[in-house]
Amino acid sequence: QAQLVESGGGLVQAGGSLRLSCEVSGRIFSTYNLAWFRQTPGQERELTAAIGWNGANIYYAEAVKGRFTISRDVAKSTVNLQMTSLRPEDTAVYYCAATKYSGTAYPTHVYEYDFWGQGTQVTVSS
Repeated sequence: QAQLVESGGGLVQAGGSLRLSCEVSGRIFSTYNLAWFRQTPGQERELTAAIGWNGANIYYAEAVKGRFTISRDVAKSTVNLQMTSLRPEDTAVYYCAATKYSGTAYPTHVYEYDFWGQGTQVTVSS
């Protein structure tokens, strides 16, 4: 039984918008910090945005600041990533992930996350 399930990826033109959603099982949603990573072929998975278990302590990578918004929907147990002003370089497989880590900064290494979704492809055409 999958604990995290992403949806919402697809093909969009540069300048467009997409909304990714990740449905999270109840026990994880209420106690874990949640994050979105992205990965392109041949590259490491990179932390893109993160949000604390209580909705606080939001983080964005420099490359997406001002364009992406992460949020939690308590009623639906989802973590969402609203992506606007998309660029071709945003093309990647996007993954949601959950971590219990509670340091001063969100962990950036894959091994520091306990649960992962299957990923959803986002393609931005120029």
